[in-house]
Amino acid sequence: MLAPSRAAFYSAVIPGLGQAYNKKYWKIPLVYAALGTTVYFYITNNNKYNDYRDAYKRRLLGFNDDEFSYLDTSRLIQAQRFYQRNRDLSALLIGVFYILNIVDANVDAHLMQYNVSDKLTLQPDLIQNDLTQRRQLGLGISFKF
Repeated sequence: MLAPSRAAFYSAVIPGLGQAYNKKYWKIPLVYAALGTTVYFYITNNNKYNDYRDAYKRRLLGFNDDEFSYLDTSRLIQAQRFYQRNRDLSALLIGVFYILNIVDANVDAHLMQYNVSDKLTLQPDLIQNDLTQRRQLGLGISFKF
């Protein structure tokens, strides 16, 4: 029997390890794709922010010989704000995906403990509408004692 707290702990220590503990190996690439993509965008936006910030600082010192010499000072400030906002959003998404990884491992371990039997079924069903004589899609729920 799987322990949900152990799955959550494993995912907290190494992302994806809780999914491996639950034997849901197909989820591990999704975890790393989500975290890797957001880390990539964080690094990219942080580097761009630092480039524009450094150019702005040099502009304040009177130098105009950087790679952004075609931009005026207000555009440098705008670019800094843009990349700073995107960097902060990427950092927030890293945290969200990290926590989602932990929650997924915990919930998955909890759900594996439930007994799923044929006594409870949920299946789609086509129902004839007596008023309009058209078929409609519905859900049929049955519980056998």
